[in-house]
Amino acid sequence: MKYFLVFILSLGLWSCQDVKRPEKPENLISEEQMVAVLTEVYLINAARSFDNRTILDKQVKLDSFIYIKFNIDSLQFAQSNAYYTANLNNYNSLFQKVEERMSLLKTSVDSIHEIILKQDEEKRILDSINGVKKDSLVLIKKDTVIKKPQLIEPQSTLFH
Repeated sequence: MKYFLVFILSLGLWSCQDVKRPEKPENLISEEQMVAVLTEVYLINAARSFDNRTILDKQVKLDSFIYIKFNIDSLQFAQSNAYYTANLNNYNSLFQKVEERMSLLKTSVDSIHEIILKQDEEKRILDSINGVKKDSLVLIKKDTVIKKPQLIEPQSTLFH
């Protein structure tokens, strides 16, 4: 039984060596552009998983957006993707570059988010301070009765 299993596995490995790899397409997307395209694909998939209902309701064609943005068509993308996936080491390096880009984007977005939060906090504090000043002035105006200054006459009995 053990030898039979080894025979089947080795037969499977020999048969996999005849896999035809796709030829290099004439309009192959460059590796750098493919990294950019795959990064956009990941962002679009994230958008779909976040709010797919709105995308469907507004009838946004996200795939078309990629093709227009990078001036490619679906066939060119499919052929280029098939070509790159045939060499797993090369495809793995593409995805490492995609991960690096996604990490940089995340850092950038997080930095912008922090700046916005700080600005919102500063605005809230200023609004709070301005609100207190305005409220204080209103209270002073309402509660204060302005009296005319009175002259104080000496009340000494020595001079009478």
